[in-house]
Amino acid sequence: MALSKAVSGLSHRSNVALAALLVAWGLASIPAAAQNFPITPQQRSTAEVVAVSGIPLSELAPNAPDSYIVKVGDTLWGISGMYLKTPWRWPELWGMNMEQVRNPHRIYPGQTLYLDKLDGMARLRMGAIPDGALGTVRVSPRTRLSSLPDTSIPTLPPGAIDPFLNEAIIVGEGELDRAPRIVAGPEDRVLLTRGDRAYVLGRPGTPMVERNPRFVEAFRVFREAKPLVDPLTGQLLGYEAHYLGSADLVRSESIQKLLVSSGKMEDTLVPATVDITRAKEEMRVGDRLLPEPPRQLTSYVPRAPTVPVEGTIVSVYGDAVSLVGQSQVVVINRGTAQGVENGHVMTILKAGRRILDRSQPGELVSLQLPNERNGLLMVFRSFENLSYALVLEISDTVSIGDHVTNPR
Repeated sequence: MALSKAVSGLSHRSNVALAALLVAWGLASIPAAAQNFPITPQQRSTAEVVAVSGIPLSELAPNAPDSYIVKVGDTLWGISGMYLKTPWRWPELWGMNMEQVRNPHRIYPGQTLYLDKLDGMARLRMGAIPDGALGTVRVSPRTRLSSLPDTSIPTLPPGAIDPFLNEAIIVGEGELDRAPRIVAGPEDRVLLTRGDRAYVLGRPGTPMVERNPRFVEAFRVFREAKPLVDPLTGQLLGYEAHYLGSADLVRSESIQKLLVSSGKMEDTLVPATVDITRAKEEMRVGDRLLPEPPRQLTSYVPRAPTVPVEGTIVSVYGDAVSLVGQSQVVVINRGTAQGVENGHVMTILKAGRRILDRSQPGELVSLQLPNERNGLLMVFRSFENLSYALVLEISDTVSIGDHVTNPR
């Protein structure tokens, strides 16, 4: 393949997958060992093409700096956007420096990036990895799993996604109704918050009991589930559970022989005991508990979908608002069933207005203005027919009903 032809194909390939820099540089809370994710052949192929001679200067961002020192608080999304016109096209940037970046899973504050420009092409060079970048952690029985300290920079600001990983959840019809429920709190207390003790019952036949005495069992507390409906087809896509907080199981549900009012000893149901450890909102009797899932060591790799995606924003997470700002979370009506995966970047298209053509005298003609690009979002948690996505960039307010599609 001729070099010019290879370079011209980079846009398509990089929209298929990112190279390993973004593959493994996940959120800073991910353990260091878990960040050594494999590099797919497609990602390596894209980078190797660029490694032959670099990338055309026309592919660089207009204000790409000649050198840059990585700082605490930087993200790979920000750095790739600093050097390239499209931030999800990181394979080119990695390919510009494959001989130095043997292990693309680490970029640390203090490293220097140098941009070489020669004969209309560009390559990126990098300084050495600082010593003592990795730390250790000690884990003892009956404790929460802790991540190894990792000072490498994350893909995106951890605070932008972390708060939603244990909150955003899609449930099936009736799933919450079958979950354990709070039946009582401290005496004379109606509302519960962090630090309070509560009592919980499971469904008949499925009591709430401790499964592993060596570890603290954590639960999330939810209230009624909101139906999410496709705005175009009217199809019910799922239910979004209302997250309230978290609780730890202290004692299992049990049956004890107790003296009742008749003076006899009878088998009596004793609810499980939980302690409220986090309260986003106050809780009350009737709220439901679901087990906290194990932390997923997911690398949020910004990349374009490999299949055509046409979707719509159906909801804004959390608050009852219709307008969305940058770094807010939205729900789109596309999920794993439509080929959507964590890390997929999509363009937000603001729906065009319907107008009446008044430019000519006589009969008014109804027109539909085209949809206009309004920003980017990235999927970070996908379900069968719905996905949660983080709004990365916007040029105007984003609204429920706006369209999403493959980036160009």
